[in-house]
Amino acid sequence: MSAPTGGPAQAAPAPRRSRPRIRVRTRTVTVLAGCLILLAAALVAGVRTLRQEPTVTLLANWTGTDEQDFRDAVLKPFERRHHIHVDYQGSSAESEVLGADVEAGTPPDVVVLTGPGELAAYARQGQLKQVDDLLPRSGFGASWTTPLDGHVYWFPFKADLKSLVWYPAGTSAQQLAAAATRPGQWCLGMGSGATSGWPGTDWIEDILLQRSGPDVYQRWARGELPWQSREVKEAWTTWGRMVGAGGDPALVRRALKTPYQDASEPVTRTPRGCTLEHQASFIRNQDAWKRVDGRYVPSARLIPGARADDAWLVSGDLVALLHDTSPARTLIRYLASADAQRAWSTREFSFSVSPEAQPAPGAGGTAWHHALATTLLDDRAVHCFDGSDAMPPSVRDAFAEATIEYLAHPDHLDALLKNLDSLRQTHGLTWLQSVCDRTS
Repeated sequence: MSAPTGGPAQAAPAPRRSRPRIRVRTRTVTVLAGCLILLAAALVAGVRTLRQEPTVTLLANWTGTDEQDFRDAVLKPFERRHHIHVDYQGSSAESEVLGADVEAGTPPDVVVLTGPGELAAYARQGQLKQVDDLLPRSGFGASWTTPLDGHVYWFPFKADLKSLVWYPAGTSAQQLAAAATRPGQWCLGMGSGATSGWPGTDWIEDILLQRSGPDVYQRWARGELPWQSREVKEAWTTWGRMVGAGGDPALVRRALKTPYQDASEPVTRTPRGCTLEHQASFIRNQDAWKRVDGRYVPSARLIPGARADDAWLVSGDLVALLHDTSPARTLIRYLASADAQRAWSTREFSFSVSPEAQPAPGAGGTAWHHALATTLLDDRAVHCFDGSDAMPPSVRDAFAEATIEYLAHPDHLDALLKNLDSLRQTHGLTWLQSVCDRTS
């Protein structure tokens, strides 16, 4: 700021003897002004402190555009309504972040994770708080809120259906059947940073479910059925034949080096680089499937030997409570509410399994989206949670790594399954006793 026009430079000269007093008076005024400014700042800070809203910390996996959408559609309405500030941290490595925070004694108040197996381990350690009394009366299905020691410790905020194969609009049934027998026609990308390999675990889980049924699948997912059993081993070899494990080096290399979110890109080329993708419902929002107007078929129609009747692999983003504070409990109730779940599913074009959160009849949306939403809520169908997500973290991670090894070296399968059985028998692991909402 420029000097004031009425400053000393324009004042009349003063006698020499009066100058010291003028300087002293100027310094006094300056000091006084500074004190008044500091006092005002202190008063403002004090008022802000008195009016400060309570805060709740939240860790989830939404980053970038997804994070902004989550803030706009879910968090901002919560903050306005309840006058509680949400200190949000988004990370694609949320499991690692949470583990470090728990070890340091500074975990978030609320967390959103994809793995009930990981949450079960935290619950057994006493890190999670019960949420039984915070959920709506309509509740969620048994495969989504699996009780542990008689209490519920998590609930789904977002759901996905996984027993799906996507294909471009205009592909005939005969073309689908033919493509399913050609490994090069499957769009497959195994890359996902620290969690690489999970697209392979989805494949093997779904094949086991569709070929052997929910009873066998649930025994395996809760650690009772050996990895070296006939049913599990055949699920691996069936996947290997379908996608060409150990076959064409260029094909295997493409699958191993491609990030899962880029796997469908070749479907837009001319001629197409691939036609089919075994992937969860969220993949339909990828640009490639939008451009080719992606459609889906239940995976059971293309998996050799499938015999399960209306059985579906599912997954979800699960909310859990680590600090039992009033702001955190308020956020839990809100995230479990129909309003919050509907807002998020509408913004993300995803799914909620809250019966109260479904859009009204005649609401906007595509036919495929409505059909999948109906399947997720169909109480005549069997919904089984993603097996690797339900397993103890050490087994989950080894499973994902083994799919990568098997894809390149299928002759290593016996050793891989033996190693997974050794891990399964490790003392002290927490296994969920139910991953399917019902079995036959």
